[in-house]
Formats: sequence, structure tokens, C-alpha cells
Amino acid sequence: MDFKFFDLALTKIIYVERRGYIMRLPGFYKLSVQDRLKKVAEFANLSEEEVKALISSAGLPIEVADRMIENVIGTFELPLGIATNFLIDGKEYLIPMVIEEPSVVAAASNAARMAREGGGFTTDFTAPVMIGQIQVVDVRNPESARFEILRNKSEIIEKANECDPMLLKLGGGCRDLEVRIIDSIFGKMLVVHLLVDVRDAMGANAVNTMCEKVAPIVGRISGGKPLLRIVSNLSVYRIARAKALFKKEAIGGEEVVDGVMKAYAFAEADPFRCATHNKGIMNGISALMIATGNDFRAVEAGAHGYAAIRGYKPLTKYEINENGDLVGTIEVPISAGIIGGATQVNPLAKICLKILGVKSSGELARVAAALGLAQNFAALRALATEGIQRGHMELHARNVAIMAGARGSEIDRIAELMVKDGKIRIDYAKELLSKLRGE
Repeated sequence: MDFKFFDLALTKIIYVERRGYIMRLPGFYKLSVQDRLKKVAEFANLSEEEVKALISSAGLPIEVADRMIENVIGTFELPLGIATNFLIDGKEYLIPMVIEEPSVVAAASNAARMAREGGGFTTDFTAPVMIGQIQVVDVRNPESARFEILRNKSEIIEKANECDPMLLKLGGGCRDLEVRIIDSIFGKMLVVHLLVDVRDAMGANAVNTMCEKVAPIVGRISGGKPLLRIVSNLSVYRIARAKALFKKEAIGGEEVVDGVMKAYAFAEADPFRCATHNKGIMNGISALMIATGNDFRAVEAGAHGYAAIRGYKPLTKYEINENGDLVGTIEVPISAGIIGGATQVNPLAKICLKILGVKSSGELARVAAALGLAQNFAALRALATEGIQRGHMELHARNVAIMAGARGSEIDRIAELMVKDGKIRIDYAKELLSKLRGE
């Protein structure tokens, strides 16, 4: 590829034959949304319709989006669906889910319907306790330092709790601390864990502030140098659990029970299968986290980290009871809140929380665990019976029809014909569309 370089005052423009030009844009973040969008539109040769699409969302006002992250040029929409049939701890829920993948919402709703035959989901939650880590390096005597930090933990906790009087007023705050000694390529390191009850927030900002506050004290006591001071997303003290009884008659009989058990055994024995097994769980949980404005990446990281503590294993477990019914359980860390961050800034997140009707971060975590279990059971049942692709591709057919150019009622008709013929491909969709339009 030929490159030609031009010097233009403050900006270097690199000409690329295939693409046009790439610009370094100094001060891009200082521009208004409209001016940023104008530059991007010029670079990417966006049409007027495409520009309008970037700023058309009424749910998240552009002026709000501009204050949520940097360099905003618009908003990006994903489908928002509702998972139905969920009976959790005797309470009915409609669960908002934001996801682009076909069949996920339908699968969760179907699994929840089957779980109702066995009484729905029962759940549990430990506490909204997050871990803040303070890494201490260059410690000459780590065992002695560990002893001294624990001996002076009251001073450290008191200093940490000076950071957030409101959190203390609400019943939260730093509760305890732990000290670990770990081996690294740089030798032994000391790691101090602050255990912080963050109440109904996700809590990262509060925990990070506390870590920063007490780091000098930890350094003085240990004789080492505090380095990283940050929350851990492996929130092992913030665990949500859920359980459901799937009666064999409700899910297809003994053969289906046996198939689900063998599918689970595959995931338990093989990390390659287990990664997809746990991904399916997070299909549901992450969709709920996005809908409620939570940091789904933190929850994803925590879930997979938790699965890997003793060798990468499934987050769910399945057993057969004395009646031959299937019993599923899940245990997963959920670091999510209902106050602070995007949960209160994004109007759509506030509406989704209202639809969900949860009153605490613990209730949100319990609902998330039940949703994750439902999602996983639905996937295992599909895999063990008809295969995952049938239902998935039937729903995907509509997307293929749209990609082929179908509009309005044409979409469902083309999708129906592709499913009937067993050929869900964009070339076939275009062929059917031409016939339908008499072209």
C-alpha cells in the first residue's frame, strides 16, 4: 500500500488509498458533540441518514451521554426485551434484558415457565461486600509486616471509614481487612484487602477512595512501598445463589433429564466446553446488567474469575433428586448496584430498574442469579435434545431477511420461507425477496 505524508500545521494527515485519510485530532474531546460528529462523518463519509441515526435515541439524551464518557458523537441502541414467567422467592418478576443475540430472551422465559412447575426459583445473597486491594512491594519481612498490619487493623479501618460518612450512615463502610502474602516474579508481595460493605451501590469508587486513603498507613506499618490501590472484581464476599427444581414431566421426561446431566458433566470435565457453558449463563446476567446500567464487564470478570479459583469449572451444578427430577443450582459473584453510576444517570436504566421492581442491590443480585440459572438450563436442554441451532437459527432468520433488504411484513414472510426450506442464508433470502417482489 502506498502512503503519502503531508505536514499540515498541527495535524498530520496520512493518505491511504483504500480508505481516504486518517487524522490525528488534537483537542477532539474539547469539541461539541455536533462538531465531533461532523469530523467523524467527514472521515467515514457518513450519509445524512446515518448521522441522524447516531443521535436519534430519545431514551438517552445526547447531552447526558456526553457527560457519561469521553468523545461522544451519539448513542448506540440495542434491543431491549422482557423475560417473562419468573417466579423468584414467591415474587413475580418481569426482567429487562438488553442483548442482540436471538433466542436468549425466549429461552430464559421458557426455562422460567418450566421452573414454575417446581415452585420457581429460590435464592440467597451473602452481603454487598467488595474487596479493595493495596499492593505493597519491597517488604523486607513480609510475615512480620502481615502481623503488624493485622494488629493495627482498627486504625486502618477507622481511617478508611473517614472517606464516606454517608455510607456509614446507611449502615455500610469498611468492615474488616485481610493480609495475604503472594509469590511473584519480583519475589514476595504483601496484599492488603479492605472488606467494604457498599450497601446498594456497585461500590468501586468508594472502595478505590478508601484504598488510596489508607495506603500511606499500610506503607508505614509494613515498611514497604504501596503501589496499586484498587477494587477487585473477584467479589468472593458478594455471592448470589439460586436453585430451581425442574420436574421431569415439565421438561420432557427422563431422557431429557439424563441428557442435561451428561451435558453438564461435559462442562464440568472439559474447560473448552465449560467456557461456552459459562458464557451462556452470562448471556442472561450481562443482559440484565446492561439494562440496569451496571458494569457488566466487572460482573463478567468476577464470574469467570470465580469459576477459575479451583480450576475452571461451571458456575452451575445439576443433580437428580429421589423423584427423578432435575435440580439446578448456581453460585456467582454479582457486583451490581441500584444507585450511583449509570443506574441513575441513564434514564433507560432507571426505567428498567422500575420494571424489575428491585429494592436493593441484594435483590438485584438474586434475580440475576436466577436468570443465569434459567439461561443455562435452557441451553443445556436445547443442546441435549434438538440442538442449539434450530431455535437459534429460526430467530436469526429475521436478521438474515433484514440483511437481504426485506422491509416490514416482508421480513416475517422471508424468514418463514427460509425456515420452512431449511436454508437460512442471505443469498437465499435475496432470491426469495426477488420472487416475492416479482422482480
